[in-house]
Amino acid sequence: MSPRKTYILKLYVAGNTPNSMRALRTLREILEAGFKGIYALKVIDVLKNPQLAEEDKILATPTLAKILPPPVRRIIGDLSDRERVLVGLDLLYEELSDEAFTGHADLPF
Repeated sequence: MSPRKTYILKLYVAGNTPNSMRALRTLREILEAGFKGIYALKVIDVLKNPQLAEEDKILATPTLAKILPPPVRRIIGDLSDRERVLVGLDLLYEELSDEAFTGHADLPF
């Protein structure tokens, strides 16, 4: 079995708004449940660091960006739909692939 990848993520928030705090809380729950020890998360407050948001072309908050492994993926919103977050950031694919090879999933392929 190959070593697991490390995920580098950036969460862009605008202060302590309810949506920003919900996105952070939800993301931490997702990461601790399925990616414990294999991720690095940087939270960027665009009110304190507007130049970082501009450099990374962030137009709305909260925005979650998966930097590594490639390709870069982004998802906008409070991240309340766990499956949408995983699929949108291309994090679920490996889980599905592993299940398909071990026979634990009923996938139509």
